[in-house]
Amino acid sequence: MSVTDKDLSAASSSSPPAIPVKVIPLQHPDFTTSDPCCPSIPFQGYFSQWTAMIKRMTFFDWIDNVFPCFLWIRTYQWHQYFKLDLMAGITVGIMLVPQAMSYARLAGLQPIYGLYSSFVPVFVYALFGSSRQLAVGPVALVSLLVSNALSGIVDPSEDLYTELAILLAFLVGMFECIMGFLRLGWLIRFISHSVISGFTTASAVVIGLSQLKYFLGYSVSRSSKIVPIIESIIAGADQFKWPPFLLGSTILVILLVMKHVGKAKKELQFVRAAGPLTGLALGTAIAKVFHPPSISLVGDVPQGLPTFSFPKSFDHAKLLLPTAALITGVAILESVGIAKALAAKNGYELDPNSELFGLGVSNIFGSLFSAYPTTGSFSRSAVNSESEAKTGLSGLITGTIIGCSLLFLTPMFKYIPQCALAAIVISAVSGLVDYEGAIFLWRVDKRDFTLWTITSTTTLFFGIEIGVLIGIGFSLAFVIHESANPHIAVLGRLPGTTVYRNIKQYPEAYTYNGIVIVRIDAPIYFANISYIKDRLREHEVAIDKHTNKGPDAERIYFVILEMSPVTYIDSSAVETLKDLHKEYKTRAIQLAISNPNKEVLLTLARSGIVELIGKEWFFVRVHDAVQVCLHYVETPTNIEESSNSSVWRRSGEKNSSSYAEVKPDTNLVLKEPLLLSREK
Repeated sequence: MSVTDKDLSAASSSSPPAIPVKVIPLQHPDFTTSDPCCPSIPFQGYFSQWTAMIKRMTFFDWIDNVFPCFLWIRTYQWHQYFKLDLMAGITVGIMLVPQAMSYARLAGLQPIYGLYSSFVPVFVYALFGSSRQLAVGPVALVSLLVSNALSGIVDPSEDLYTELAILLAFLVGMFECIMGFLRLGWLIRFISHSVISGFTTASAVVIGLSQLKYFLGYSVSRSSKIVPIIESIIAGADQFKWPPFLLGSTILVILLVMKHVGKAKKELQFVRAAGPLTGLALGTAIAKVFHPPSISLVGDVPQGLPTFSFPKSFDHAKLLLPTAALITGVAILESVGIAKALAAKNGYELDPNSELFGLGVSNIFGSLFSAYPTTGSFSRSAVNSESEAKTGLSGLITGTIIGCSLLFLTPMFKYIPQCALAAIVISAVSGLVDYEGAIFLWRVDKRDFTLWTITSTTTLFFGIEIGVLIGIGFSLAFVIHESANPHIAVLGRLPGTTVYRNIKQYPEAYTYNGIVIVRIDAPIYFANISYIKDRLREHEVAIDKHTNKGPDAERIYFVILEMSPVTYIDSSAVETLKDLHKEYKTRAIQLAISNPNKEVLLTLARSGIVELIGKEWFFVRVHDAVQVCLHYVETPTNIEESSNSSVWRRSGEKNSSSYAEVKPDTNLVLKEPLLLSREK
């Protein structure tokens, strides 16, 4: 049936004339023909785009993808860039030498392996890495993960410990290359930043406590849990020695002061970079001159570059896979995140998956030259960027400094105090204690703060693996909960406009009697369709408690679903929508759909819902749907006279199955006074 202008005028004769408003017809897709935007074969669009991209690539494009360094080599400006890269490379190299040895000790390895891990991986990353400022090498968090994984398998004093550390680097590299090549880096997005922050904070505390043994002068339990470490510190208090404590504390204070000065003033950033070397030189000079017997020294360090060697055995590879996966996750979340931030700051594009592949190649080649797992360092990358490094040449210069140290300076490392290396580690990890982030989460989002607290607490008391698993579990649980319980809003019209918004957010918005407008703010699929259905039933009742406008109506006659936020709908949701429509039909309620996107509309058309509900009940705008629905609420007499059974039968009446569907003509002009006449 259709609604005539004469009927409309009779229904609103008391209203002043106004500008007519035309209901915009919704264009329905033809799903019987092939649609390139909506491929019938899953992933067809993805593979077609991939194939087209490969066909467009030239020889130089392939070279740039495999060796990203050619992107800056071809455009290198020697007069402008070389001096900056040289100074940045030297600065980071001076900073890396003592840090590398310190982190190797943290990993349970001899200091020389920290230098090995800072040599070949740095050169390889400069060729295969996409970032021009990221400083690759040993880092505190990865060193702790290595120590925690390997100490449960073999004693650190055995040669097998070193072999497994090198094998772990190979496995990490393989994980990173595979994930980068298959472009799977997005999987780590499901781990909340709160989990990472809580994990790194707890790890920093454990790292700091584990290094106190070099300050105190006696052995402390080797554990990733805080309780055994504190118990062993208290139990050995009678063995406390003053010399290493005083020397280590003095060096630590110097490092913290120099770090603060370097951060406070940009022109003094070299002070921050020179801090570790200064502390190392001071400690070495004191140990060399005074020879205090209670201060343990590094001892002999092998001289020369690392030699090529393939991992001897893969017997323990299965035990190392979880740790390799965890280190890969840290690389994605921390290193790739740092690299993206530095790329944005310096004005060039960076592909996260290509970056992950570059980190993987550097770890694989590093493992062939006695390196343990490496990744991007936040502190050294910050210094590299602040030193205005322009290209990967700064990394090559850093690697050259490490090579020179291996060739000529290792005899001097013999007298380095262990407490000096421990002070460098504690100074470095102090910045990982993210108490400011915790305060921010408390102010902004209590749920994220709870997640941060759970992760940090479980990591401290139950160990790294359990802490990470529990943190990831809660993070995924929150994601699933949000997805399964999406936000659903009842919409009302803002006075004087045709805009419809959440009535809870905008209390001045009003609804219309007999009509419920509901917006679903999420994709609709099997996990949340039951929740959505329950909420729709609740809103039918709750809407009566809000300020209503328009003609009087005894009950709800129309439910309008605003689906513009719905990006996807699956088959389970489609079947439930069919059941919902049948339920509404038995209660003489008409379902209307507003503004579904093309993918959703195509799915609804293929499933038969469009024909079931009726194409005339699909609208471009909420306002269009309200105009049509409000007309029938305004003039029910015309509907009853044109149908064999009453559309507006009360819910308590029998034989409601004889409901006659309304067929609006969306091409008709409906006058605006119809919507304004009852607003006073």
